[in-house]
Formats: sequence, C-alpha cells, structure tokens
Amino acid sequence: MVALMNDVFLPPELERFAAEAVASGRYRDRADLVVAGVSLLQRQEVARAELLASVLSAKEEGDRDGYLTGDEAAAQVRATIARRSNASA
Repeated sequence: MVALMNDVFLPPELERFAAEAVASGRYRDRADLVVAGVSLLQRQEVARAELLASVLSAKEEGDRDGYLTGDEAAAQVRATIARRSNASA
C-alpha cells in the first residue's frame, strides 16, 4: 500500500462521523475509513461511466434507427401485451 497523504482534513461534521465510525469498530483506523471511502467513490465512478456509455449508445441507436414518441411507445407496449395475452389464452 502506498501512502498518498500524511493528513486528511475533514469538515467538523465529517470528522465526527469518521471518529464515531472508528470508535465503534466499523473501521480499524482513519486510513481504513479513507480506503473504504475511496473504494466506494471508485465503484460510483465506474457505475457513472457505464451509465454514460449506455446513454450514448442509446442515443446513437436512436439517431440511427429513429425515435418513438411516448404515445408510439405506449401503443407498442399495449400491442405486445395484447399479443401475449391472446397467445396464452
């Protein structure tokens, strides 16, 4: 493990939270708490990047294949439900 910083300064409300988290035994020490926080941030950034890629892919698909209005999409959903209901009856 590489030490990135000697001191981490937090606003008072986060300092209290960090101290309570360590005192309760949820984290070994402040370094363990910071590692957990940075890991959480890393997972959040990965999820954000995946969502952005998905949105951009959907936009490209819409640009290529066209878009449906809300009414058109609702009509397609109703038609699919009706077909499935008729098929299972």
